[in-house]
Amino acid sequence: MGFELLKPGSIIASLVFALLGVAVFWLCFVIVDKITPYNLSNEIVEKQNVALALVVAAMSLGISIIVAAAIHG
Repeated sequence: MGFELLKPGSIIASLVFALLGVAVFWLCFVIVDKITPYNLSNEIVEKQNVALALVVAAMSLGISIIVAAAIHG
């Protein structure tokens, strides 16, 4: 059971799914950034808007869970 995960096919599939998940997450984040009426990075970093940072963090976790469930299932 321990060596099935070390096969080249399993490693390549894991890398492909990881890259696909990161790409989908990045795309969703860019879409949310474009939908909002202000620049997220400017509001969070320069204006130190903590409430917006928490909303973006929750959105990021939500998108991550959805992407992980879609890839795993």
